[in-house]
Amino acid sequence: MPELPFPTRSEAPLDETRPGFRTKTIATRLTPGELAEIEATAESAGQSLAEWLRQTALRAARQAPADPVELLLAEVWALRYTLLNLFHSKAKAASEGTQLLPDSIVKIRDQADAMKLQKAHKILADFLALARANRVEK
Repeated sequence: MPELPFPTRSEAPLDETRPGFRTKTIATRLTPGELAEIEATAESAGQSLAEWLRQTALRAARQAPADPVELLLAEVWALRYTLLNLFHSKAKAASEGTQLLPDSIVKIRDQADAMKLQKAHKILADFLALARANRVEK
């Protein structure tokens, strides 16, 4: 067997203590159509398949609520945002002598949904930081 001018694998041992050093894998099964769809999406994003899958999985994992409290807070925040914006929009429309259009209501709802997890996460983070600061002072 001919010898290659480069090593076929790293001779260095895997070092799991180095931050950012990826040593774990995840496997899944796909249909040929699913694989083609994912490969095309990764290619159109200018990324390798592994890079795109990693980024997509991490984005989904990081956007999910950490616990039921965060999910509940997100829904309460979205409800508050929606109600305040609906009241404001209705009052503005009435003062202008116009109607609040259904599209406006849908837009307000969509804006609330798009921001609710992000806002809930920030509210919880701020609350926990304040609680930690208060414990340090005592």
